[in-house]
Amino acid sequence: MATGLSVSSTSNLSTGQKIVVANAILAFEPAHPDSSLVRNERIPEGHKQWDILTYARFSDASALTEGVDLAQSQQLVAATVTITPDEKGILAQASKRLVRRQGDTNVVGTLGAMLGNSLSRKVNGDVVTLYDGFSKSVVGASNTADITHFRGTVAYLLTDNDSAYGPAPLPLDAVLHIEQISDILLDLTDTAPRGTTTGMTDELISRWWSGRDRLYGINAFHSGIIARDASNDSKGAIKAQSALAQVMAMDAEVTQEVDNSLRATEYGVFQEYSEAEIADPHGVEFYSDTTATV
Repeated sequence: MATGLSVSSTSNLSTGQKIVVANAILAFEPAHPDSSLVRNERIPEGHKQWDILTYARFSDASALTEGVDLAQSQQLVAATVTITPDEKGILAQASKRLVRRQGDTNVVGTLGAMLGNSLSRKVNGDVVTLYDGFSKSVVGASNTADITHFRGTVAYLLTDNDSAYGPAPLPLDAVLHIEQISDILLDLTDTAPRGTTTGMTDELISRWWSGRDRLYGINAFHSGIIARDASNDSKGAIKAQSALAQVMAMDAEVTQEVDNSLRATEYGVFQEYSEAEIADPHGVEFYSDTTATV
């Protein structure tokens, strides 16, 4: 017979000890407002694609001479972008035994939340990929963004740069990596040139950062799914909502299928959609260094 002090790890005593697991938590989902800041269309049932037409402007009206016929007529000209939605989706499986035994969380509810979050990141991430397509790009790789780039971009967008499209319509939105916003705010709150912390500077310091703010009258959004590249640069955008479009063929569809032989249930969420650039002159890629500040 064994002798000595009995402790929790003695012999097989640990097998009789109950295990308590803290409630599981979901990983934090970053903000991703990108999809809500573009033109959103919906395809009616029975259609396979969506054509978006942008009519070019007519020439300026001309002065007339009394008694002389205005012989030249203007013709409608449209630029057409065709968007054909395709399917995206994600699956997860949970065994019936897991559902019965996992006491720290509602496994099915957790799966549903995580599947929905995954699809949402995909929907918004597909919009982010379009920022790289704008012909006009400011700041540049390895360079730090400042307020001059921001206000200069806004001025560019509101200038009549294209005879067909005209200036970008208001409102404009800035969708940026948080380090890009941080660099701009640093530039704004730098007291060295002014020797003061009053007015705008004091206000920005006291309330940084609320997730969305206004700079020069433009809504500036933090998109947590704008990634850094291998060189620690990121691509955001300042644009009119009409510059990009996302077309939905259906709402997100949730599926549930029981596999009795596997003794598990398969859960899925699917959606059919696609996106495209509509008006290139109405958007600017904001490409700059986003190396971590600290």
